[in-house]
Amino acid sequence: MIDEFAKDNLHGRLRRDRKALLWKLDGLSEYDARRPLTATGTNLLGLVKHVATVEARYFGEVFDRPSPEPLPRWQDSNGEDLWATEDETRDQIIAFYRRTWEHSDATINELPLDAPGHVPWWPEPYPNTNLFAVMVHVLGESIRHTGHADILREGLDGRTGVRAEYEKQIDEEARAAYCAKIEQAARSAAPIKA
Repeated sequence: MIDEFAKDNLHGRLRRDRKALLWKLDGLSEYDARRPLTATGTNLLGLVKHVATVEARYFGEVFDRPSPEPLPRWQDSNGEDLWATEDETRDQIIAFYRRTWEHSDATINELPLDAPGHVPWWPEPYPNTNLFAVMVHVLGESIRHTGHADILREGLDGRTGVRAEYEKQIDEEARAAYCAKIEQAARSAAPIKA
């Protein structure tokens, strides 16, 4: 009974974060969805591609249920899953993510939480694991990268939030006053030296 509750709860949160991550692309130009927004090149469409690849690997080969999607061997990973090439369309990457959801959901639905899995890229003594641990791990990855996406999107146009129905009209004046209050507290706590 508790296993099914835990599994349903983790799975529900994973589904929620998948949708939130995709929502971060809504209304963006092709350039803004793809362009590097940090010194390390982090970008919104690349985050979607990366999370799709992570899910495909963890809910696929870890449980001997290889993803139907073509993936390079994990040993050959070179960071190409972190950005979209000029030949990859936004629709293709989103479709890849959605197909990965279907495959991941089938793995989650068909296996018990204690189903054994093997993560060859985890160091000893951790490679032998189970579905519960992988669900927690993938959920953590999804939450982390959805948080990155939220910050990147806020930097582009000020939009924040988890879902469109919770989004509020941006009050630029209130935001500026709030940031000024935080800035003042920071300056007071650690005076700037000339």
